[in-house]
Amino acid sequence: MECGEDVQCERWINAVNPVNKAALMSWVKETGTNLIQINGQRKYGGPPPDWVGAAPPSGSEVFIGKLPQDIYEDKLIPLFESVGKIYEFRLMMTFSGLNRGFAYARYNNRRNAQAAIASLNGYEVQKGHRIVVCRSTEKCELCVDGVPCRLEQGELKSALQEVTSGLVDLSLYPSPTKKRELLAVVKYNSHRAAAMAKKVLVEDSLRLYGQKLSVDWLKPDIKQKLRNSSPKAIIAHEDPGWTILCTPVEQLVDKKKTGQLKTRGCMVEFLNVICRKMQLGAPVFLTNLVAVSPEGVMRFWYQVVIPRYPLPFSGYTWVVPDKMGLLNEHDQAKESVAQQVLKTLGCSLV
Repeated sequence: MECGEDVQCERWINAVNPVNKAALMSWVKETGTNLIQINGQRKYGGPPPDWVGAAPPSGSEVFIGKLPQDIYEDKLIPLFESVGKIYEFRLMMTFSGLNRGFAYARYNNRRNAQAAIASLNGYEVQKGHRIVVCRSTEKCELCVDGVPCRLEQGELKSALQEVTSGLVDLSLYPSPTKKRELLAVVKYNSHRAAAMAKKVLVEDSLRLYGQKLSVDWLKPDIKQKLRNSSPKAIIAHEDPGWTILCTPVEQLVDKKKTGQLKTRGCMVEFLNVICRKMQLGAPVFLTNLVAVSPEGVMRFWYQVVIPRYPLPFSGYTWVVPDKMGLLNEHDQAKESVAQQVLKTLGCSLV
């Protein structure tokens, strides 16, 4: 975007609903209220400045819907505080500075949340605008569908923990909608953590091994289907190109050669042996050094393409410098990556 376009965009944003924005800023200054905007929402509290003790229990939050888009916290927080003490208030925002038509108010206890529903549901906040106030479902579970069948539970959990916070549990099931793929049920420690995770994963178009995943709330019908199936980390398929290798390594390669490979640490050579035995073609490695820590630990991006394997392997690996100087840094990275690919294929040196 050119500089002139940036200025025009800023002018347009500032021109949207200027009177109510000015009123909000005046209220914030007068009351000393601290509002923090992050990831498409503006938040007060969580906890508020004078809060003492643990967070409120489940059932203390209400959902507020059908809000006029030009109304802000200077009107909403005093209204909802009129029925009880607010622990946290979250208003969903658009890029232009209008609200998205809904918000969440979390009270200090369930009783005040029930009072808010009783007294404010149907309340006319502006002429002709009656809001909806109801109990927040506080959903904490996401459904991540389309997970590659070769991915292990621990690998997926690590990948999600890198980009989201509050993950407490993860289970893998055969996908009820996508053949040869898995569905993950991911549980977070709060509705807010789950909502933030959903936003990040959807907006970042999460991909694993080049495969795009679909992310949504775990719906009751899907949950019921999963209750009738057992969690499953690996699925074997009839298509040879999708087969997860479960044959013992000693049946694939000569034990003496396996011992030699293990002694020399030649994971790349061992991966070549396995790929030949599986008739997948020789793997092609791409490595790129992207960062070096103060201690000298190197971070590499990698991609491994195996000609007759359906998807490439890609990601990051960390390498500690070889003090003996037997391998250069890229060869070290390839060794590390080959070991990861072997693990994904179900192989290990024994």
